[in-house]
Amino acid sequence: MEWVLFFERGFWFGMAAVGFAVLFNVPVRTLLAVFIMAAAGGLTRTLMLQYEANIIVSTLVGAMLIGVMSILFAHKKHAPPPVFAIPAVIPMVPGILAYKMTLGLLNLAGDLHQETYSQILSETVNNGLKVMLILMSLAGGVKVPMLLTRKESAKEIRFKKRL
Repeated sequence: MEWVLFFERGFWFGMAAVGFAVLFNVPVRTLLAVFIMAAAGGLTRTLMLQYEANIIVSTLVGAMLIGVMSILFAHKKHAPPPVFAIPAVIPMVPGILAYKMTLGLLNLAGDLHQETYSQILSETVNNGLKVMLILMSLAGGVKVPMLLTRKESAKEIRFKKRL
């Protein structure tokens, strides 16, 4: 993958997340952090897909990176971690797969021959399972870091400064 296109994709991940953040009315001071997190999570997913990793695992790793970064930014920007994490993961929602699944369901409702029906049913179930597992990866990837570090409030977590 060409590096310019790679970073352009990261830019668009970030812009989409900022658009959703504005739509959700998050504080202005958090917009840059949302942009950075969405770009980092999206580029992590893209890089893993480029090296032929599974889309579900790639999405989980990208979402976990966003979850960890949301805790760090929550500490610095004095806002709850979901304010950062939720808009940042929305650009990774599998819209095209959900669309293909819906089209498959509509095609199954029509009159089809047996061999066509089996093929469309197989593709529809495949797309539906991918959508479900990717959405579970997004939710789990964002929430697991927050649950693991939730012994105390995010504002009370002290990060050691490294030189």
